[in-house]
Amino acid sequence: MTRIKEILKQKGHEVWSLGPQATVFEALEIMAEKGIGAVPVVEGDRVVGIFSERDYARKVILQGRSSRECLVKDLMTSRVRCVGLEANLETCMALMTRERVRHLPVLDDENLVGIVSIGDIVKGLLGEREVMIQDLETYIAGGAYR
Repeated sequence: MTRIKEILKQKGHEVWSLGPQATVFEALEIMAEKGIGAVPVVEGDRVVGIFSERDYARKVILQGRSSRECLVKDLMTSRVRCVGLEANLETCMALMTRERVRHLPVLDDENLVGIVSIGDIVKGLLGEREVMIQDLETYIAGGAYR
């Protein structure tokens, strides 16, 4: 089974984060510049929240607020679901489905070392399935099994 550490090895460990005092506009700038859908909110070394496109749509736009005036801390999702480097993809998919989240910060000893999206998890699971199909086809054809 593929583990999160393998996904991050391919994807990279780079994470963009911001502090809780940042404005929503600053969060949106980072998200647009980096092409990401969510940004962890970090205070010191601790993840205290996550701000996503969903938070923006539901808590700023629909409520008629100003993104230049609202602070991330007031609108972020503070009940953050995180995973460790050893988590497997199926566990992550189950967590994301159950909690209805699209991004999981990755922690190593409480330190933020990456973030995975639902797209990363699906891509990894599809890769696993492809290898399994190839192995089964080889086995059925009478070839050597890995």
